[in-house]
Amino acid sequence: MTDAALPASAKPAPAKPAGEVDWTKLFLGFGAMVIGQFMAILDIQIVAASLPQIQAGVGASADQVSWIQTAYLIPEVVMIPLSGYLSRLWGTQRLYMASCLGFIVMSVATGLSSSIDMMILTRALQGFIGGAMIPTVFAVAFTAFPPERRITASVIMGLIVTLAPTVGPTLGGHLTEWLSWRWLFFINVPPGILVLFAVAKWGDFDKGDPSLAKGFDWSGLAFMAVFLMSMQYVLEEGAKENWFEDDLILGLTVVTVVTGVVFIWRQLTYKNPIVELKAFANRNFSIGVMMTAISGASLFGGTFLLPQFLSRVRGYSASEVGTTMVVSGLSMFATGPIAGRIVRKVDPRIPMCIGFLLAGWGMYMAHGVTKNWGFWEFAWVQACRGVGVMIAMIATQQITMSTLPQHMVKNASGLVNLARNTGGAIGLALLATSITQQTALYFSDMSSKVMNGGEAGTMMAGLAARMQQLGVSDPDGAARKAIGNMMNQQATVLAFGDSFTLLAYGCFAAALVSLLAAPPKVIPPPPSDAH
Repeated sequence: MTDAALPASAKPAPAKPAGEVDWTKLFLGFGAMVIGQFMAILDIQIVAASLPQIQAGVGASADQVSWIQTAYLIPEVVMIPLSGYLSRLWGTQRLYMASCLGFIVMSVATGLSSSIDMMILTRALQGFIGGAMIPTVFAVAFTAFPPERRITASVIMGLIVTLAPTVGPTLGGHLTEWLSWRWLFFINVPPGILVLFAVAKWGDFDKGDPSLAKGFDWSGLAFMAVFLMSMQYVLEEGAKENWFEDDLILGLTVVTVVTGVVFIWRQLTYKNPIVELKAFANRNFSIGVMMTAISGASLFGGTFLLPQFLSRVRGYSASEVGTTMVVSGLSMFATGPIAGRIVRKVDPRIPMCIGFLLAGWGMYMAHGVTKNWGFWEFAWVQACRGVGVMIAMIATQQITMSTLPQHMVKNASGLVNLARNTGGAIGLALLATSITQQTALYFSDMSSKVMNGGEAGTMMAGLAARMQQLGVSDPDGAARKAIGNMMNQQATVLAFGDSFTLLAYGCFAAALVSLLAAPPKVIPPPPSDAH
């Protein structure tokens, strides 16, 4: 019987031409994965403005409560590079769904926590399991999308990567005020369920290769876990513990170096490595990873410095900090589509260089910050930095992946995201150390001037006399305390100015290095329909 003789309902559906993209499936599946990626990145910073409330809610000490963020980040850095191997083994859809489901369950468990120990455990599992949602989206953007549409996908991912950590503290602060701190975690459930459903229905972009399970490199996994978690702990906690003055930090630094060398050797020599390091033989990928790390330092560093200054110097509340930070988010959001068009039409090395120069100039504008700076003074700083970071990030993604073979993309996506997180952690560690050391240096310099007399000494004597007139029992002590507070505030302001300058110099250096990349492959325009 021929097809013509069959009833209409029984006729086979016409096959799609080879290479034709199902845009509905791609849009819905990729869009859902992007929402999940946003949730996973958002949860890093969503607790930042609500740590005092969480501390009271679970009865934690000041030292313990800082682990609510650290416990999420340390296991996450292990999953990010591991996700490339698991994606090739199980397929992107199955890995993403398992990651999303585990993230939802751990979010609920964290919200229900009644003790700090339980919360640290569930946050660690939340970070580890949910970490796979970040790089898998990156891999889909460079494998499922046709070449001429990958920059559009890069713009979407750039918006997520930059906006999520920026709005995290603001959203968290408002959720805590409106409902309670537990909703910082419960809020993940409704969108998480939606993402799970959508990825199950439309996220079948590739198939796994079960043969990769044979000869799984368990020792390589162990070395990678110890290496990355030790490194992350040193970067997160080093500044608080005066670095190598602390025996644990010193010991873990040695562990990081040794396990790092062994891990790299293992991945280069083992027949079935967890992480394919061969991508670093590609010059553009190596330079792109370096640029990604610097853009991560600029993104997370700027997001760290400004709220710290506003809360420590100006005494802003979480909502006031969020209102001030909104300029950065708006500038990034507005720049994304424009940056995508620019990167598509010109050599990406040019916008990457311009982006880092703009980000650096934005940071350098704050080198002369004073204690009176608020919303309007920081508006131009944030706008310039936000525009620059967005342009640099989108161009960097294009440079990094443009000359890589397709079979390396999944593993490379994990390495790129690891570089961004590690760069951010290194940037935060350097900035935190710079603020501490420079504050002490400036305070010491001011104290010596007071001790040696001069204008500061005259001011202190006058203040003591005024205190005596007011009937203060210890006028000299009160004057010293008042002068000490003023000097400490001024020293802190000067230290923040130095930290903004340090971040600016890093961006300027990145702008120069970006010119060393090779020209990327030219992406041909899509063929027009014949008429």
